Amino acid sequence: MSSTRLQGRRVAILVTNGFEQVELVEPRKALDAAGAETVLISPEKKRVRGWKFTDWGDEFPVDLELSAARPAEFDALLLPGGVINPDKLRLDEDAIKFIRHFVAADKPIAAICHGPWTLIEAGGARGRKLTSWPSIRSDLRNAGAN
Repeated sequence: MSSTRLQGRRVAILVTNGFEQVELVEPRKALDAAGAETVLISPEKKRVRGWKFTDWGDEFPVDLELSAARPAEFDALLLPGGVINPDKLRLDEDAIKFIRHFVAADKPIAAICHGPWTLIEAGGARGRKLTSWPSIRSDLRNAGAN
C-alpha cells in the first residue's frame, strides 16, 4: 500500500562505494512508498557499489553527481552507513559541505549505523539526540551529541 504523505518532497541520499546496502534499499523503498522523490547522490560518476554485511553487494546507478547537486533543492537527507561509506565521505570536503547545508537549514537528516560519522565531521552532532552503531557511541559523545 502506498501513501502520498511525502508527495512533493525531495530526499537526497548521499553515498559512495561501500554503503551498507540494506541501509539504502529499505529506507529508499519506504520513502518512495510514502510519495517522496529520492535522488541517489555520489561523488562517484555513474555507479556505486553496496556492501552486503560481509562482502561487496550490488551496483546502483547514481542519479546525480555530488558536484552538480544543490542541497537547497532537497527537503531531507538520508545518510546510509556501513563502515566504508561514511569513513570515505567524511574525508570528502564537498560531501561535508553538502551535509552542512542540511544541518544549518535544520532539515531532517536520517543517519543510519555509522552514518553519524559524517554528521560529526559536518558539525551536526553537538546538542542533538542521536542513535548509532554501538562502536561510534564515544565518537558521538565526544562530538557533543546525546
